[in-house]
Amino acid sequence: MLRPTKHSHPDRTLINVAYLVLQHIRIIRLVGYSDLRNFVKKKVSGGDIFFLPSLNFLYLLGLIEYRPKIDAVEYVGPNETI
Repeated sequence: MLRPTKHSHPDRTLINVAYLVLQHIRIIRLVGYSDLRNFVKKKVSGGDIFFLPSLNFLYLLGLIEYRPKIDAVEYVGPNETI
């Protein structure tokens, strides 16, 4: 769910999970996929459902890149995208 409604729990939305991922990855810059997924599972109950859509959302915004050789997600920032 991208747009919360009055019935959605504020902590269980795609926007919140994307915010938590972005907040975590901006500090570390490069995080393993499974480590990041475990982080989201710990922070948000039912976060595993929103994990992949939140990564897709951040990728579409140009904030993250996936590195398949090392199976990690890297923060590239808003000004470093092509």
